[in-house]
Amino acid sequence: MNSALKWMPLVAVIALATAGCGRDGFYHDRNLDYNEAEENAPLVLPEGRDAERYRDAMPVPEVGGTRPAEEGVVEAPLPQALSPGRARERGYVERRAIGDQRWLVVGAEPATVWTELERFVQRRGLTVTARDSRRGVLETDQARFIIRPALRSGDSEIHCEQGGASQPACLTALERHFEARNIASSAASLAAQRPDTQAPARFEQRGDDWQVVLPFAADRLWAELSHQLERDFAVQGRRELLERDPASRSFLVSYLTRSDRERGFWRSLATLNLGEEPQQVRLVLEAQGPEQTVLKARSSRGEELSSEDQRELLERVASLLH
Repeated sequence: MNSALKWMPLVAVIALATAGCGRDGFYHDRNLDYNEAEENAPLVLPEGRDAERYRDAMPVPEVGGTRPAEEGVVEAPLPQALSPGRARERGYVERRAIGDQRWLVVGAEPATVWTELERFVQRRGLTVTARDSRRGVLETDQARFIIRPALRSGDSEIHCEQGGASQPACLTALERHFEARNIASSAASLAAQRPDTQAPARFEQRGDDWQVVLPFAADRLWAELSHQLERDFAVQGRRELLERDPASRSFLVSYLTRSDRERGFWRSLATLNLGEEPQQVRLVLEAQGPEQTVLKARSSRGEELSSEDQRELLERVASLLH
């Protein structure tokens, strides 16, 4: 066999890899497209048209935030992670817990959940002793119900307490009630509690290390991330949740960093073998106040976790809360 033919597969792979070479760099830098984009005049439809026949075929969602400019270059907004958690239908009911505290998370706005909670109380024959829809507090002769915005936008938390302690039987009854009701399509009839505008996740760099400042209490954040990481970090060899420790508010994950993914790609060009090896990383939550927590990522095996890899992993984890 001609020895030159042995290198044909490698040459083909390299040709495909370099086909995307573009201006100002090996790969096309889309930041330049955003900077140079021009706004066109809006499309004007003829007057007298039937408005019922026209609607947005591909609605564009509102941008929740942009990454900071670095050296004068404004980066395009990050896409939301397409995790299993985001694929759930609205109206779902799930449990959360940390220590002795238990609560429910419902996939609906607090106003809608409040209306359904009042229906639950009425059907159970409970006597209402105090009601404050603005604060999301409904007190009865048997329990105190609290509704507030959950960490993920559009979701709600429901707490059922007595003397400050969670009531498991009450939460079970609530869970069954909400699962049996189609609250995703229910319309809120009261001016109930509206979620306050939360500050977005704030990325800070300290030396070579990155951290994320999140506007949530540490215990609530740990419980939510515990659930979301279990759902999203479930891809063998790429990202996996290995351990979780509520006492230290930390998680141990196995993660194939961006550096390892890129290194594996270029190694594969020469060896035709990916050889990718995920790292074990410790995600740690540190409380900085009653409603502020810092999330950090550190290698657990003494391996160096670059600044770029820290940022990329933290961005993925923070996106699970949107």
